[in-house]
Amino acid sequence: MSTEDRPPAPRSLAEALRARGDAALGALLRSRPDLITPVPTDLTQLATRAGTRASVVRALERLDRFALQTAEALAVAADPAAYGELLGLMAGDDADPAVVQALPHAVDVLREQALVWGDDDRLRLVRTARELLAPSPQHPSPTGLGPSVQEATAGMSPGRIQEIVTAAGLASTHDSVSAVTALAGLFTDRAGMAALLADAPADSLEVLERLVWGPPYGQVTADPAPRLRWLLDRGLLLPTAPGTVVLPREVALHLRRGLAHRTPEPVPPVVEAAAVHRPQVVDSTAAGQAYTALATVEELLKDWDEGGPAVLRAGGLSVRDLKRTAVALDVPEPGAAFWVELAYAAGLIASDGEADERYAATPAYDEWRELPAAERWSRLVTAWLAATRTAGLVGGRDAKDRTLSALGPGLDRSAAPEVRHRVLALLAGLPEGAAPAAGPVLARLRWERPLRGDRREDDLRGRLAEWALSEAELLGVTGRGALSAQGRVLLGAPAAPAPGPEAEPSGPGDKLPVHHHHRPAPLAPLSAAEQAVASAAAARLLAPLLPEPLDHVLLQADLTAVAPGPLRRPLADMLGVLADVESKGGATVYRFTPGSVRRALDAGQAASDLHAFLAAHSRTPVPQPLTYLIDDVARRHGHLRVGAASAYVRCDDDAVLNEILADKRATGLGLRRLAPTVLAAQADPSGLLEGLRVMGFAPAAESAEGDVLITRALAHRTPPRTAPEPVPDGPPVPDDTLLAAALRAIRAGDLASTTPRKPGAAPAVDGELPRTGAAETLATMQAAVLTGEALWIGYVNAEGAASQRVIAPVRVEGGFVTAYDHTADEVRTYPLHRITGVAELADDAG
Repeated sequence: MSTEDRPPAPRSLAEALRARGDAALGALLRSRPDLITPVPTDLTQLATRAGTRASVVRALERLDRFALQTAEALAVAADPAAYGELLGLMAGDDADPAVVQALPHAVDVLREQALVWGDDDRLRLVRTARELLAPSPQHPSPTGLGPSVQEATAGMSPGRIQEIVTAAGLASTHDSVSAVTALAGLFTDRAGMAALLADAPADSLEVLERLVWGPPYGQVTADPAPRLRWLLDRGLLLPTAPGTVVLPREVALHLRRGLAHRTPEPVPPVVEAAAVHRPQVVDSTAAGQAYTALATVEELLKDWDEGGPAVLRAGGLSVRDLKRTAVALDVPEPGAAFWVELAYAAGLIASDGEADERYAATPAYDEWRELPAAERWSRLVTAWLAATRTAGLVGGRDAKDRTLSALGPGLDRSAAPEVRHRVLALLAGLPEGAAPAAGPVLARLRWERPLRGDRREDDLRGRLAEWALSEAELLGVTGRGALSAQGRVLLGAPAAPAPGPEAEPSGPGDKLPVHHHHRPAPLAPLSAAEQAVASAAAARLLAPLLPEPLDHVLLQADLTAVAPGPLRRPLADMLGVLADVESKGGATVYRFTPGSVRRALDAGQAASDLHAFLAAHSRTPVPQPLTYLIDDVARRHGHLRVGAASAYVRCDDDAVLNEILADKRATGLGLRRLAPTVLAAQADPSGLLEGLRVMGFAPAAESAEGDVLITRALAHRTPPRTAPEPVPDGPPVPDDTLLAAALRAIRAGDLASTTPRKPGAAPAVDGELPRTGAAETLATMQAAVLTGEALWIGYVNAEGAASQRVIAPVRVEGGFVTAYDHTADEVRTYPLHRITGVAELADDAG
């Protein structure tokens, strides 16, 4: 393209945005959704918003390390800078080939993000980004560079500047500006600087070596040492404040051989396999973890079925209740916090809202537990993927040094879902069965989002990634550190890449490198509808790998029952009442005790019911000791009756009552004989029941009518509750419909604000609407109907929102104008009283 045919270079960011097509503008709004919240009126306002500090900081935080390094280099380059100057800062005198190859893409990314605008010969970093990234004493540059010679000599006396120029071997000048320019020219001349430094004392060069990679500031005394004096006299060090000197940027760049960064990182760290397993082993291991996850959540909800721990006044679980839950689940306390938070994120537990507020299962739990096992798993994992509540923070401290508790406030981290998704996406980029080490995954994440970790006291993003890896293993999304087939489907990931023939693993411990010299397109998070489809597909894939529920147990002579696998729900529920769980694992061992049998009898079961139940569900004959145990407990069950006197005990056998009165353990119950078969007690009925059971008796509660009270475990449920909403990480990414509407509105407003007016028409200033009287507006409209001309109008809708429009009036009647709206590309009708003014367009307007 000739110089005459080339379009004029943009003079502002707004003009650069105006030159973009809808696809490029839409890509900008997708990557920076804060720019359309709310929708700007035109491209000038969009450019202004893109340059605000909050928006620029947010955009910088989403750059990868090399794109950020490129922006940092532009912040220390001339404004504007040619592409060649930027290339020199990034690739150095040796022209690193990897940097040369990667730099065009990095510049394109900065342009797409509206952080850089202009052609390659005039690259401009937006002003706010330059202010954030340029070196200053208060905010050192990540490059380690200091101020330029011009900046460092500002305020220096002209005589001192001339002395420095002369000492550096340059001719004196008539003014300070030309002197500073000559000094800067010397420092950027490779040959001239080499000659100057050739005469430098060795200890002076050591000083420069200590400052060259930053920080560039040093301290000097009022009488500097000779090695410092030699540098100060030639401007190789310049004073910035009393007792402080700085290494000028141009000098540092010469010593660095032109590099703005000590270590440019154009290529992301390689994520490779630390171990390779057969895919079938990975999937079966993950399925086993998935089954354990379901069992753990069910055990938690079973433990809280009749009402869980109390809610702290500030919200959340107490440390003691978390420890108790950890013991009940047989997991460490951090693990207990994870399972509790997972159940909460899935909407299975919540606070009941009562005066004595406690945690309990929600009605959604009853629906969830009736689903097939694979679907229950997909519900849990889907909730985990989207949750912003972070269980790993439990036990830490918040900004006010308060302890963060499970289910309490302060656990939301908006970056958590994105980090989980990215970690799993990196695993999805490896071949099936390949498990990476945690280090390369964390290094890759730090390269992709360096600001999040490098400029915080703690690397939250790194910790989120570590938690994501361990939690994915706990849930069965991964197995042995590799992404399972159901996990891959859950992400909507494509089929795993096949290893090349030269990289075939020969054993399960062999490393399988997967090089990403060019950054692959990231795996985009799924929409809600897509996630539902993926979750259903993952459940179907997992279902055949889970063990089938059994309808039988193996009774043993030592009063135990062995469940060789998961039990069907009615059997598991009944056995949980009749026996105590002794051990868990691949097989669950239940033990029958007098207390457990009494519990079943208290729940309304008769001895004959228990015998029939065991006979029907045992693959082995019912052992005689178990039969005797049930009959013995049943024979004594209800032999004693307890009622309210405060309480009383009655028994047809007065010898039993004599035995109770003689027992020293009955002293605290306050018993006295009312009749040969009745004892009165000062204790309440529940306390009396417990006391007699401690003494070895099996009393039954009695109603006021003398009937036996059957006590059943009553499930406590909260009112209907919704799962906690994730805290968004900024404005949501606009969907296609919203994006199309926003682009249309921005283009319309921009057309109205930039269309040329006829001479004499009031110009649009900062979006100001045209103003004309009602009579002039009506006359201009009627004239435009006859001539077919287009008009520029200002319009205020019923909600009070003002806009500028370009219309072609078709009809004016009844206080309304019907016109073809060029900005909306459709025919509309406007009330004349809402039109603020009208102006005619120039004849050559587009």
